[in-house]
Amino acid sequence: MTVADVARSANVSKATAARVLGGYGTVSDKIREQVTTAASALGYRPNELARSMTTGRSGTIGVIVGDIENAFFSLAVRGISDSARNAGFNVIIANSGEELQAEKSAIDLLIGRRVDGLIVTPSDCRESDHLSDAIRVGVPLILFDRTIPALQVDAVTGADREAAIAATRHLQDFGHRQIAYITAKEGAVGEFFTNEYQLPTSSVLGRVEGFLATQSANGVLDAHQLVRLGATDQKHTDAVVSHLLNGSAPPTAILASDSLVGLQVLRSLHALGMSVPEDISIISFFNADWTTVTTPPITVVDQPVYEMGRLAAERLIARIDGSGGPAEHTRLQTSLISRGSVGRPK
Repeated sequence: MTVADVARSANVSKATAARVLGGYGTVSDKIREQVTTAASALGYRPNELARSMTTGRSGTIGVIVGDIENAFFSLAVRGISDSARNAGFNVIIANSGEELQAEKSAIDLLIGRRVDGLIVTPSDCRESDHLSDAIRVGVPLILFDRTIPALQVDAVTGADREAAIAATRHLQDFGHRQIAYITAKEGAVGEFFTNEYQLPTSSVLGRVEGFLATQSANGVLDAHQLVRLGATDQKHTDAVVSHLLNGSAPPTAILASDSLVGLQVLRSLHALGMSVPEDISIISFFNADWTTVTTPPITVVDQPVYEMGRLAAERLIARIDGSGGPAEHTRLQTSLISRGSVGRPK
């Protein structure tokens, strides 16, 4: 079915039918109704590539996230998609797997598909040339969950440093001093945080900095030695937790950097026969569904992830529509949901 078929059925010129179906130019309400009624009756479907060449827009935005299996990103994509759909945009989703090369390939592919803008969760905030290239070719870009200040583009994130401070203080209020922070960033068993280069994402770095500052204020001067890397899967998390608990000063509490790590840590503790919170306390970032059905339910840092996704899409669409002004970094505040997984240390 072609534009010419719709034009004949609506008894208008092909140019007039194209204007209505392509969403550009001006026609009367009567003509628009004739054309849309004819198109619907004939089952016409627009050629998106042809329309993008005519209007300069594809009506799509590209979204690249770190791990679509992570409930955090799934909920964020829902917020992005709902907001985009309400504005008349479709969404193409790509998963980087937190790998820089996959992220670069996804950006090239999406730009090749003529997306009108990009929302990207950068896998490595130290590498941004490929993002700069996207900006140079005129593709509006929003960073999600993580930020790269040198890029001078809009970003929507959580208040990560403040969230870690609140979670650490909560543990301190229960009397904990030996607190471990466990993250999924690559690292060997026993490797601990020594410098920011080890943490390629701004969100995790902000949380670690908040954790360390709060521990230092509480008189714990070697807290960085309990910031452990390498919890990339269950096997590695088992090793990280075992190494911590068999050390000379084992932690009495654990702060997990995201819900996947939190679940893996909980499994590791159960495999070692440890009870929460009787033997050890735990807090996890992100209020994932599983955190409410464990015994006891898990204390979490609740992040407004859906709202973050919605705001990122709204900001991108505003940029696509020509909104000017300086780049904005929007930080959404978190809250701590206290449940049963935190108790006093033995």
